[in-house]
Amino acid sequence: MINRVSSRIGLTRLTFSPYTHQQLQEIVIARLVGLSIFDKLAIQLVSRKVASLSGDARRALDICRRATEIAESEGSQEVSIGHVTDAHKEMFCSPKMMAIRSCSKYEKVFMQAMVAVFQKIGIEETPFDRVVHSMNDVLKFESLDTLSVDEAFNIVGRLSSSRLILSEPGKTGRLDMKLRLNVSQEDVLFALKPE
Repeated sequence: MINRVSSRIGLTRLTFSPYTHQQLQEIVIARLVGLSIFDKLAIQLVSRKVASLSGDARRALDICRRATEIAESEGSQEVSIGHVTDAHKEMFCSPKMMAIRSCSKYEKVFMQAMVAVFQKIGIEETPFDRVVHSMNDVLKFESLDTLSVDEAFNIVGRLSSSRLILSEPGKTGRLDMKLRLNVSQEDVLFALKPE
């Protein structure tokens, strides 16, 4: 937010709950008012798929846009469930999604811990030590071996080399190194959803 607005809000965190599939369906229908190219079942499918993952209206509209492009390229006059399914697969089978899915167990847990920290603090940048602490809590809960700082730093190196995360050196060393995702949180959650 711009400084003028953020100074008025202060450190108060505003939490917005994700949209339900009914709300997403209403949003998509409102955007398509006057157009009859979308099959009603296709709109319902988009709404349910996005609501089950993130509840992000932008994601639902992106899938609708891509499904429309696919239908247009095929010369179809109506966007069907098949077009929506193709658009959904295309959006969620990108190279970054495949890279996330091919990560090791500990790399996946590290990325999940980053997302958890981001959601907790409300900022999409966090110090390395905070992620390591969160990750080790998850590992203990899952009865896996916890990692030392050096082992976690090696994970950061591997994830940085594949450009899934971005790291910025800290002032005093590795522990205060700043970390950010180079993919959206929704992509991480979707790619790791079965786990």
